[in-house]
Amino acid sequence: MTTSRRLLTFLASIFCAILTAQENTEEGAEASASVETPSKKDSTNFKRIKLDGIAAVVGDYVILDSDIEKTLIDLKSQGASTEDITHCSLLGKLMEDRLYAHQAVQDSILVSDDEVNATGERQLQSLVQQIGSMEKVLKYYKKEDEQSFREELFKINKLRMLSEKMQQDIVSEIEITPEEVRQFFNKIPENERPVFGAELEIAQIVKAPEPSQEEKQKVIDKLNEIKADVEDNDASFSVKAILYSQDPGSKSKGGFYSITKDTGFDKTFKDVAFSLREGEVSEPFETMFGFHIIYIEKIRGQELDLRHILIQPEISDKALAEAKSELDSIRQKIIEGKFTFAEAALNFSDEKETKFDGGLLRNPQDFSSRFELTKMDPTLYNQVRDLQDDQISYPILEADPRGGPSKYKILKVTNRYDEHVADFAKDYTKIQQLALTEKQYNAIKEWMEDHIEDTYISVSDANRDCDFANNWVKE
Repeated sequence: MTTSRRLLTFLASIFCAILTAQENTEEGAEASASVETPSKKDSTNFKRIKLDGIAAVVGDYVILDSDIEKTLIDLKSQGASTEDITHCSLLGKLMEDRLYAHQAVQDSILVSDDEVNATGERQLQSLVQQIGSMEKVLKYYKKEDEQSFREELFKINKLRMLSEKMQQDIVSEIEITPEEVRQFFNKIPENERPVFGAELEIAQIVKAPEPSQEEKQKVIDKLNEIKADVEDNDASFSVKAILYSQDPGSKSKGGFYSITKDTGFDKTFKDVAFSLREGEVSEPFETMFGFHIIYIEKIRGQELDLRHILIQPEISDKALAEAKSELDSIRQKIIEGKFTFAEAALNFSDEKETKFDGGLLRNPQDFSSRFELTKMDPTLYNQVRDLQDDQISYPILEADPRGGPSKYKILKVTNRYDEHVADFAKDYTKIQQLALTEKQYNAIKEWMEDHIEDTYISVSDANRDCDFANNWVKE
């Protein structure tokens, strides 16, 4: 896949960050058409004014020449290389996005205005947090007022979200059988089979020190105090979250999340959230991350807009020292052969996700047990890069990346795989994913061909000579 094609493939996600789009009526007027109008001073003198031309129409969507220009500017602002990107390839990608969005509406695959507004609100809150104030945000993005900025964000997000939902719907039921995987692999010439980089399998044993009951009660009392201030004194829950919450994923957004029952959150958290009424604040409750209270901002069918505050009880230095000492003891007993690393993980690790699998870590990218060296999380790589075969690390203190309390762990490299040409048996999971991706790509390509034929599409004369990837120009 060329650099150009990769950039265009990810253009939909980049659109989420395209907050630098300029006003059509002002900076978008760099068009192919022009008219002459009399000047005020002399009716015999004419001033040439450029108008924004129409590049293409797809269903109910119009693409202006300035849309293409702005997209190129936005790509550059994101730091993307645009050497191989042409006017025609950008237009083709914009037409694809609009065809998806158009057909989504036709198929009643809808995105609610509340959902789009919630997304825009999260983006704005993040921008304000990064830049300093709404006034600075508007100045940075050259917007006259907040309302026009919100309206433009709404249009961009609505189109992007419709396009994404349509693409998800196209491939949602596509599955791949073992036989299809075998056929996919066998049709690749031996000298063209992919090469997989060096990989590791890693296991760990975790000890998570527990806070004292006294520290837990301090946190519960603080959350009850915040809850009372919100309910009795109309204090802002959002402000309280910014001041007190220890959740790195939502603190800057006033504790805001939009979730459904399928969102990958802690089960206890979701159970509490979906038991509340709109405008209600929960009692303090505990999850693996600490103690929470939740405020329900809006209920939209099966979706909740909520804010929450997370506070973690402090863990004493004594508890941390005890956890480290216990891991030191476990490590020494493994070295002495009193039990294997896997047996120790099962009997002593505090991490439920890994203890029943010998402590084996799962790659978050594909949930396999292998980590490719060049794609590993830098922190994990630094922790294991110097470990030899059968060597076990000393206890490592680590903050929970999901926002939970700090923990100690010991690590072992259980398997190493050198860089190698794809092997069907050894690399089945990776080959299966490649085969599924190809099948999804072909399904989307077939869908695109069928719907281009059935949808009203018009390409301007100036763009009809473009060498599009799809057959946009109908005879």
